[in-house]
Amino acid sequence: MKITKTRKRPDPPRKPKKIMVICVEIGTDNVPFIKLGDHLMRLDLEDLNEKEAQRAEKELQETPENVQFAISKFKEILQAEENLYVPLEDESFLIKFLRPCRFQPETAARILRRFYRFKIKHPKYGKNITPNSVRHVFDTEVFKFLPTRTSSGARIMIVNCGEKWNPKKVSLEDMFKAVMVAIEIAMLEPRTQLGGVHVILDLVGLSLVHVYQFSPSTAKLILDWVQDCTAVRLKGIHVINQPILFNMVYSIFKPFLGDKLKKMLFFHGVNSKSLLENISKESLPEIYGGTADIPDYPGKIFADMLFYYQSDFEVYSTYGYVADTEKARG
Repeated sequence: MKITKTRKRPDPPRKPKKIMVICVEIGTDNVPFIKLGDHLMRLDLEDLNEKEAQRAEKELQETPENVQFAISKFKEILQAEENLYVPLEDESFLIKFLRPCRFQPETAARILRRFYRFKIKHPKYGKNITPNSVRHVFDTEVFKFLPTRTSSGARIMIVNCGEKWNPKKVSLEDMFKAVMVAIEIAMLEPRTQLGGVHVILDLVGLSLVHVYQFSPSTAKLILDWVQDCTAVRLKGIHVINQPILFNMVYSIFKPFLGDKLKKMLFFHGVNSKSLLENISKESLPEIYGGTADIPDYPGKIFADMLFYYQSDFEVYSTYGYVADTEKARG
């Protein structure tokens, strides 16, 4: 019997995979951005639009008369503060403290004093707090921003405190410095001054190695800064994917939590539905139960974008309490 061999039909040619190139680009307005699908990751440094201005008037009493009075009074208070060097003629600097405080100059002054006194009290957090100094934190994606905002205009920050955090490469000190850089960014953005910030703490992969990084003294230091020293409208801290081990960390922080911050803490576990009750699904990528089509992007790219603002942050680091009283009046 003759056996005939059949030729294997060749596989149809495969279409080449579309490779998405993600890099920092510069817009016509000279602002760096990262294109992520249909979204742009950039710092929103523009003034409030008409709709946002109307909201600011309603929520923050931001009228031309109130703004003018608050700036004048704020300057007067700061000029009387000994050894304080801040750019009193830069209204955008003054407003970044005033707007989150509903244009109450006395309240803004208290926060500004705490903001800069913290740096005197803790010198390692008072100098060189710039994107480049903590670039490795962003490179390893321990800290990320989403290009989207919540339906109310809040900025969304992601802190990966578990599997993406290698304490041998990223110390707790450096992570805290990265948070300080991120909050400085939030303070700069008029839209965030109005809409506030939601923070998502993703604890997937949390281990004893991470737990051992915390102590009561570091917990108090971090919470003192968050609760007393930052001019940001914090809208919520959302803890997700936390294992039972997280209870050890929470027990360290709990004694230093003020009543206001306690109300902003939400523990979601793996329940994405619970998270979506606080942040709209249109604002979140699929990994968090949302519907926003946001491609994952390397942390290095985000660090590259922030590097464009390195010189600005170097200037910001010169503000605060100084020994030269004549400079302090500048």
